[in-house]
Amino acid sequence: MSIYEIVMLLCFGAAWPFSLRKSWTARSTQGKSIFFLFVVLVGYGAGILNKLLIRYDDVIWMYAVNSLMVTADIVLWFRNRSIERMV
Repeated sequence: MSIYEIVMLLCFGAAWPFSLRKSWTARSTQGKSIFFLFVVLVGYGAGILNKLLIRYDDVIWMYAVNSLMVTADIVLWFRNRSIERMV
């Protein structure tokens, strides 16, 4: 378990709630890239696979929580796109 990996995941993890709030309240896809969100999700998936297949430790839970927040942001992106199309 690396302290640097933990700090990186904590910093990224601290940013996602703000992104989720913005997505929820803005009801718009402006300023959000679905491609970027999927790239980040793939990156977290790779981190989880690394922990499962190569070097398991408890940091896997931080990857999982961050992945859930990114997934929620992706869901909100599609919700917001649907809202934009109705207007």
